[in-house]
Parts: sequence; structure tokens; C-alpha cells
Amino acid sequence: MAKYEDLVYQLKRQIKSGVWRAGDKLPSLRKQSAHSGLSLMTVLHAYQVLESQGYVVSQARSGYRVTPELKETEPHLHAAVSLTEKVDINDFVFEVLQAGRNPYMVNFGFAYPDPSLYPRQQVNRSLMSAARNLPISSTFDNLPPGNEELRTILAKRYATKGVNISPEEIVITAGALEALNLSLQVCTKPGDWVVVESPTFYGALQSLERLGLKALSVRTDTITGIDLDALEKAFQSHDVKACWLMSNHQNPLGFTLTLEKKQSLNDLLNRYNVALIEDDVYGELYQEGTPVMPVKQFDQIGNVMLCSSFSKSLVSGFRIGWVAAGKRALEMQKLQLMSTLATSAPIQLALTDYLSKCNYETHLKQLRKKLHERKGQMECLLTKYLPSGVNITSQLGGYFIWVELPLGIDAVDVFHAAIKQNISIAPGKMFSVTEHYNHCMRLNASFALNDKTVQAIMTLGQIISECMVANESTILATSV
Repeated sequence: MAKYEDLVYQLKRQIKSGVWRAGDKLPSLRKQSAHSGLSLMTVLHAYQVLESQGYVVSQARSGYRVTPELKETEPHLHAAVSLTEKVDINDFVFEVLQAGRNPYMVNFGFAYPDPSLYPRQQVNRSLMSAARNLPISSTFDNLPPGNEELRTILAKRYATKGVNISPEEIVITAGALEALNLSLQVCTKPGDWVVVESPTFYGALQSLERLGLKALSVRTDTITGIDLDALEKAFQSHDVKACWLMSNHQNPLGFTLTLEKKQSLNDLLNRYNVALIEDDVYGELYQEGTPVMPVKQFDQIGNVMLCSSFSKSLVSGFRIGWVAAGKRALEMQKLQLMSTLATSAPIQLALTDYLSKCNYETHLKQLRKKLHERKGQMECLLTKYLPSGVNITSQLGGYFIWVELPLGIDAVDVFHAAIKQNISIAPGKMFSVTEHYNHCMRLNASFALNDKTVQAIMTLGQIISECMVANESTILATSV
């Protein structure tokens, strides 16, 4: 296939899938040439072929646009890229999280795994040991970038997976969220554009809101993950400074990108010189026997900032995370010194003690097995008790299940009705700045299924059924 034919095929595919929509202006010849590495004449030839086939039209001094009358082949798809200049999500997220604090709540909306799955006694022994033996120099030894022994342990764990990370590029933080926020701050300033998945982890949206950043929400498939064609369109149309993405067991959808897609994502980021903030807090929670790798594995230039923590895999209350910051490690240390000064010295020492003396791998194997069992059980119950017309997506690894209600049902209404029954869910509105996921919800499947939780699932099914009956006309109208 000739080079121009490759470009023709690529653009046709993007137009048909909605990346470029009717009336959209294509990148200029020079910009397309620079991005693709093709000559101006090759790009011009490709555009002329597309014009002859009716896909694009040329306009004097205005370049090429997708034919305005072109019928979209998949009109049900969401916009490839959604723009939000002012993110405003925190108040709603706060409301949902506060509602779930009731100790009698069946917490399907909880963000962390069942705390009973953590090795609490072993971790507490390590904490007491660290407190007893806390050296006088601990304050200085644990200043940014953090405890050297802990950073070395983390680097060795990555090395066993084939990911080459130096202890010198690791910065210990107060939880993964600080790692992610520091990563944002070292590569953006207020008013910059940042790409997030759609839907995405609500913490990413809160961070954009706090830092005054603008969001480019890129269409993300429930199974295959972020749309790379749409992502490239975002890079071409806006001066994107960073992407905040999850490549493993994404929250809230649960997918894991294939290795091939991770490689392509890394290549795309390098081509457009966009930093990646990789949120990998669920990376250890793969289904036993099928470990997953971060995009950082393919990073040869230090452009990926890999963030993670022990909150989802070992203990949630310690609030210890880290970032493998690549070429931005020193800048991040200076920024942390100005903001939080340092991460708790006793907690760093306690985790160092645990990881040195206890069998973390044995705990992880047991945790993965238990999460897999419980998620399978909950999926069966949801299938049994939720009404027909509800789509349930449960993927390998992690502990979240994504539920799509019929269009026309607002999951916030389900949330409010469920809270009255002491049941919490995470409505889809938490995970997007658009309206595309208002009919969805995320459920936590890490808790043991006893009589109380089974009854809660049955009640949730009844609430959804009642909402469907009450909104029958709206559902019918949106399905036409």
C-alpha cells in the first residue's frame, strides 16, 4: 500500500468512527505532514483522494473540511473529544462521599477494597517497630525524595516485572493523590489543557478544578479503553500539556489496555511531546497469573510519571504513595518541599519494615484470589436481581463493576433512593464533566456477600425497576 493510501485509510476510519465529524476542519497540510512524517505532496494527494470520494471538501484559504452533509455511520457514539474550560465537580463528589459515611451503610459506592482483606496485624507490628526504633535523624532521612530503603525496595519490585526504574527517580508522597497532583503541577500551569478519559476517576477532575486546568475528555470504550484516534485529534486541535490516564484496571470502567495499545499510546505521546501522568493504583490487583504492565515500561525518555500507592493493595489509612517521575524527579522534589515538606517518617519506616520482613507477595496472591471470587459472586447476583435492560460489565482484575441503566434513567435518582435504604452507589455523574454517563453507576464488589449485602442487591434491583417504570416514556423516546 502506498504511503498516501495509508493516510487515506486512517482518515476514513477516523471519519467513520466520529473522530472527525461533519464540518470539522482537518489539520493543515503542513501540520499533517509534520505529525505523520509524510511529504506535503503525499498529504495533498491523500486529501485529494478523500475529496474525490466525497469524504472531504476543499475551501479556498481554509484548507479541507469533512463534508458537511456526510452522514455519520455511528451516530450513537459520544463526541470523540469533549471540551470543558471550567471543571466543576467537587461539590457533587463531596455530597456522594459524605452520604456514604453512615456506619450502617452497605457501601457499594466505597472506593477502597474491603478493609478486612488487609494484613492489619502484620502492618501494625511494623508500625510499632518503626515507632520504637525511630532514629533521631529520621526527619532528615525521610525528606524528599523520601526514605532511601523504601525507594530501593520499590525499584526492585518494578525490576522483577521488567520495568527499569531507578530509586533516584522515585519520590515518596502522602498517598497516590499527592503524587498525581505533583505530577500535574510540574508540567502545567493554570489555564492549560489536560486530557482525561471519559469516564475518568473523579479525583482527576477534582485536581483539574483545584488547579484551574481545562479538561479534554476523550472518548473511552468500556472494553478496549481510550480511543487513540480521538486522542490524536485532541493533540492536533489543542496545545495539550499532559494526559492523566489509567492503563490498568481503570476506575470506573475496569478495563486494562493491551500491551500493543500501551506501546502505541507511548509512541503517540512522544510524537506530540505530551507528558503522561499514569495512575496505576490498581496495578497489583490483576487476576492471579496474568500480571499487567504500565505504559512506563515503554518510556525511554522519562516522559511518563508513574504514580501508585499501597492504599488499594496493603493498607488504606497510611496514605503512602509514590511517583516514578522520570526527568521531572528533581523538580517534583522541590515542589513537594514547598507544599507538604515531607511524607510521614514513621509511616515510611513502617512500610519499609513490613516489605523487608513480611511476605507481601503472599498477601497479594490471597487478595487477588479473594477479589476475583467476590466479584464473580456479585456479578451473578446482579445478573439475577437487576431488571432486564441493564448492562453489567465486570472485567479481569480490580474490584469494580460498571452498570449501565437504560438511557433516560438518571443514576443520581437511584443514588438518592438507595441512600434512604442505607445502600451507597457511585453514580456515573461523578466520573465525567459531560452528561454521557448519567445513566451509569460503579459498584464495589470487594465485600463479602452475606445476607445483608444480598438483600441490598435485591433492593437496588427494585429501586432500578421502579425508576424504569416511572421513566418508561423517556426510555422509549431515547431508544428510538
